[in-house]
Amino acid sequence: MIRDFVVWNLALVIEEAKLTIHDIIFRMKNLILESAITFLVVIDPLALAAIFATFVGKVKVETQKKIALKAILISTIILISFALVGDYLLKALGISMQAFKIAGGILLLLLAIDMLFARSSGLRSTTQAEDEEAEEKKDISVFPLAIPLIAGPGALTSVILIKDKTSGILFEQMIVILVLIVILIITYVALLLSRKIINFIGFTGVNVIGRLMGIILAALACQFFIDGWTQISF
Repeated sequence: MIRDFVVWNLALVIEEAKLTIHDIIFRMKNLILESAITFLVVIDPLALAAIFATFVGKVKVETQKKIALKAILISTIILISFALVGDYLLKALGISMQAFKIAGGILLLLLAIDMLFARSSGLRSTTQAEDEEAEEKKDISVFPLAIPLIAGPGALTSVILIKDKTSGILFEQMIVILVLIVILIITYVALLLSRKIINFIGFTGVNVIGRLMGIILAALACQFFIDGWTQISF
């Protein structure tokens, strides 16, 4: 009798362990997928490749590589730093995560609208004054490439919103940062191959892909807004 009871309880523990492991794996997959899609859409390596090709069209290949590498390294430092201290900065300013989710959702929705209509704004591209300033510079790695094109408002907002989904779990936060680094590496490769990419799909192709990404980003933005709104206690 006692033996049967012990065996039955042991079987329950094993089943619960299997269920827990399954839940963890499922959660990890969802986190990786959502992080990758969000960062890929917001950073938009193909659009950056098109802009980069325009800015450095007459620059030597070796110089282009140095500019691209420097921009990616600076962007990586900025985005990871923001991921690590961004929520503490919000708390210091007295901004709740619910308010930031709502504001971030609106910001990303505006970015998605720009992508859908393939138009330029200060959110996902440089202004005319910034373009003129960049043309006068020999090194565009810091401005406008790293900031605001790669580590812009959309990317900075996304980093904090995605990190919040980890619920403070260190391992999950490391996964988010790792996914971010992978997307930035993809962006670096896109910058290096910018001329080939433009020759292959053209600016029209870049805009078409951007519109598709805009639809996905619009849905993510609405979800962030809904999450923030439903978490408010009235």
